[in-house]
Amino acid sequence: MKNLKKFREYHIGKLNTKKAAKIYLEVALEEYEKDQDKASFLQAIRDVAEAQGGLSRLSERTLLNRQNLYKALSAKGNPTIETVGAILQGLGFRLSIQSLSKSAA
Repeated sequence: MKNLKKFREYHIGKLNTKKAAKIYLEVALEEYEKDQDKASFLQAIRDVAEAQGGLSRLSERTLLNRQNLYKALSAKGNPTIETVGAILQGLGFRLSIQSLSKSAA
C-alpha cells in the first residue's frame, strides 16, 4: 500500500503542468472512445483536479457543490455535458470537436 501511495503522489505531481494535464486528459478521452470506460475517464478528471488543488478548490472555481462534484466524478458518476463542460473549464480546458481521419470516417 505504501508503494501505491508513493506512485499516486508521483502521478499527481506529474499532472501539475497545463501541458501534462492536457495530454493526460486527451489520452483518457481517446481511451474512453475505444472502450467506453467512463469511470476511467472520470478518474482522469479527478486526478487533474487533485493536481490543481483538489475538488474543494475546483468547487470554488466552478461554483458547483463539492458533494455534487464528488458524485459526478465518482466511478458510478453520470455527469451531464453541462457539468463536464463546467468542470473542464474550471480546470482550464474546454470541450472541442475534431474531425475524424478520412480512414475512420
